[in-house]
Amino acid sequence: MTPSFMDLALKAAETAGKSGEVPIGCVIVRGDEVIATAGNRTLTDRDPTAHAEILAIRKAAEITGSERLTDCDLYVTLEPCTMCAGAISFARIRRLYFGAADPKGGAVESGVRFFAQATCHHAPEVYSAVGEQEAATLLRDFFRARR
Repeated sequence: MTPSFMDLALKAAETAGKSGEVPIGCVIVRGDEVIATAGNRTLTDRDPTAHAEILAIRKAAEITGSERLTDCDLYVTLEPCTMCAGAISFARIRRLYFGAADPKGGAVESGVRFFAQATCHHAPEVYSAVGEQEAATLLRDFFRARR
């Protein structure tokens, strides 16, 4: 069986977690082709903007040769924060699929609800709770091990 795109994002999250990063993974897809995959690298890169979504958007823009990813879908294991929601909007991502909700730092269905704001330039179609159980378990186990 072929793994789903969210399975690939979960694998990227696991890899990030093994290197000490918060286990969040992201995959950007155009049609049936994965064009970018990334896990969090904020500690590794010493860069507070090195969230999985930002890194994947940068790779996808480089690969496509455009800052507009209008025919692309983004899969991420955790509800995007405000910074990442802004990047998703500016990149004109077509669809957003996310796993676990983030009541504290999320900005899609939690917090500021970025895409619902009148000042938002572009709102993707949003599908939440895709692979939610696996993503939430990965995060919970990671933070439990840190306590």
